[in-house]
Amino acid sequence: MSRSVPEGPSPARRSVLRGSLAASAALTLGGAAAAAPALALSGRPRAAWGVQTGDVTASSGLVWVRSDRPARMIVETSSSESFRRTHRHVGPLLGTGSDFTGTTALRGLPAGEQIHYRVTLADPDDPRRTGEPVVGTFRTAPARRRDGVRFLWSGDIAGQGWGINPDIGGFRAYEEMRRLNPDFFLCSGDTIYADGPLQPSVTLPDGRIWRNITTPEKAKVAETLDEYRGNFRYNLLDHNVRAFNAQVPSIVQWDDHEVRNNWYPGQVLDDARYTEKDVDVLAARASRAFAEYFPVSTLHARGGGAEGRMHRVVRYGPLLDVFVLDMRSYRNANSPGRQADDTTGILGAEQLAWLKRELSRSRAVWKVLAADMPLGLVVPDGSANIEAIAQGDPGAPLGRELQIAELLRFIKHRRITGTLWLTADVHYTSAQHYAPERAAFQDFAPFWEFVSGPLAAGGFPANALDSTFGPERVFVRAPERANLSPMESPQYFGEVDIDGGSGELTVRLRAEGGTVLFSKVLRPGRVGQ
Repeated sequence: MSRSVPEGPSPARRSVLRGSLAASAALTLGGAAAAAPALALSGRPRAAWGVQTGDVTASSGLVWVRSDRPARMIVETSSSESFRRTHRHVGPLLGTGSDFTGTTALRGLPAGEQIHYRVTLADPDDPRRTGEPVVGTFRTAPARRRDGVRFLWSGDIAGQGWGINPDIGGFRAYEEMRRLNPDFFLCSGDTIYADGPLQPSVTLPDGRIWRNITTPEKAKVAETLDEYRGNFRYNLLDHNVRAFNAQVPSIVQWDDHEVRNNWYPGQVLDDARYTEKDVDVLAARASRAFAEYFPVSTLHARGGGAEGRMHRVVRYGPLLDVFVLDMRSYRNANSPGRQADDTTGILGAEQLAWLKRELSRSRAVWKVLAADMPLGLVVPDGSANIEAIAQGDPGAPLGRELQIAELLRFIKHRRITGTLWLTADVHYTSAQHYAPERAAFQDFAPFWEFVSGPLAAGGFPANALDSTFGPERVFVRAPERANLSPMESPQYFGEVDIDGGSGELTVRLRAEGGTVLFSKVLRPGRVGQ
């Protein structure tokens, strides 16, 4: 049977959380921007930005931390909260080259167990001078199918001018997700809004005032490496985010707003806000900052072809493989999307070949395709061009749709079972079922796509559907006008629960406040659902 879902964290997790918050108490919502520089006055390295873990498997994981000065990162892990017996992992030297961030790989972990860890920062010139340890915890993936898996997903954080508002308690959805105590969190992109400056206050249509915590890096669009770094730091000012990170490991991908809206390789900007017009230069700076601020296995690999690559497979036990896609780095230029021949598409030829190969190799019951953009929803870029895949033409595949058609055909003909698409990006929540009998292109097996977001950004009306792959909108919850603030519209996240006994997968679309809006149970072992 699958693990029961507690109402809140276990006593051990609550104590871990208290320790983590105590270690980062200097970063309160009211004084976050001013407190961080002041930490340099203390005599020992400090990790007031909290800790986080990423890309956890049955035997490995990554631990992240940021110091306030040069320091050696040391991680101790234990099977008990008391840290009676520990394994010591000596991490990197943190310095200006990485904005004082660092990631340490943990290997040889026991499967399906709660791991407690603490991160200590040591003075590189005097290892006896250490800062206060910062603690966290995570579960490794199960080795046995019967243990079950449960995770959450969402995206779109601090966008459209809606930042950390202390009047409403900051990014409240993070605390709600933490209390659900998932195995991990899949962040589906738009982890920051580097192109979205924040104003100290915004007057809402009903006269209420939205108040933002602001920082110098959030006062303009990000262009320099330090400005991108400051955008990633901004979200860590929120106490909900730090508490969540200390308890729940993440699998993170990016989309456009980590660089700027609707970007693509080779783009030259016509935007007066930017002095740097070459998007490739901006993307290089943004990707470096992303790698510094998130624990991502393929961004921290050493040697081989994996280093610097966003797309990857995170194997989470016998029930689940998560295929993390990068629909940004290899795409062709945004256009009306009517090309009759398109080998680049949205994934690029190399990533598509990789995805086919890894799907064929997967023995997991369920194969989640973590996409940073939806398949059948029309996402425009201006009046003529298309930002995502669907371009509004209901006929045979054209443009980027050709690459998706090739992938769907491959999944059907190789009889790859248990595929499921999860995404965010469009700032509402919905469930789409794709079926060949409704489609112009019919050489594929039925599948589901679920959308959930934003997590801390503006809400938007639902996008139009493109019938090339036969989507039917089974459920949708979206605002009727654009850019509703989190004070006017709930934030959304999704939950996936895989039962270890039956193998059934249940998707729940959730609204902030505890409401389950929609639920769907999928049975294992099928090519299409």
